[in-house]
Order: sequence, then C-alpha cells, then structure tokens
Amino acid sequence: MVYLTRQEHFNAAHKLFNPAWTKEQNEAVFGVCANENWHGHNYDLYVTIKGKPDPDTGFLYDVKKLSQLIRKYVIEPLDHKNLNLDVPFMKDKMCSTENLATAIWHQLIDHLPGGVLLHCIKLYETPRIYVEYFGEE
Repeated sequence: MVYLTRQEHFNAAHKLFNPAWTKEQNEAVFGVCANENWHGHNYDLYVTIKGKPDPDTGFLYDVKKLSQLIRKYVIEPLDHKNLNLDVPFMKDKMCSTENLATAIWHQLIDHLPGGVLLHCIKLYETPRIYVEYFGEE
C-alpha cells in the first residue's frame, strides 16, 4: 500500500456561534471565535490517498488530477468565502475545523477513481492547531 499526499491552501472566514445559546454563553465557550464580525484563517489542507501504484506508470494516481479534484470540490467552494454563509456543504453545521475536515472528506470521497482510497484529511487552522479525519463516523 502506497500513501500519496497533496497539499493545498485556502483562506476563509467563519465564526463559532450556537444560535440556541445567548451571546454571553457563546462568548464563554468560543471566546474571540464568536466575534459577531467574523474572523479568518489561512488553512493548509493535506489530502492523503492510498492504493497500489499502476504497473505501467508507477503512479498511485496522477497528482495533477488529484489537484484538479481538490480544487474543484474543495478549494473553489471554500477559498475567500464565509464558511457560515457562502458554503452549501457547511450549511447548518457548526463551522469548527473538525466539522470542516469531515465535510471536505465527503466532498472528495465519491470523486476518486476505483482502486484509489481516501486515507486522511489533515486540515491546519493555524500552524499549531490541526485536525485529522480518517472517515470514521
């Protein structure tokens, strides 16, 4: 089994805010991340696939095609967007990095060719905070 990782980058704004809670409760739980005027991150995304290399090319999957899939289904819908307002696949979800990584997985899983498996989504919110998701619900 070979693992191949492609790194991408996007910028997006969001806020963490539970509409069922008071402003005070949201601020107590989420702190500055509940800012009414939003805040943004420079996200780094690592998409890892796995499988067996093709005997004719030596490739697990063409990295250009992988990049195109990630751009079409993840980067274009997310880059320079408000995650709470502009991204259909985040609608009605708390826009935490954990939920975003899970949603990215679901954006990609059905678009990989046979024999290529999605192994991990690793999403850095900051250089010191990241989430890894392996498809386990």
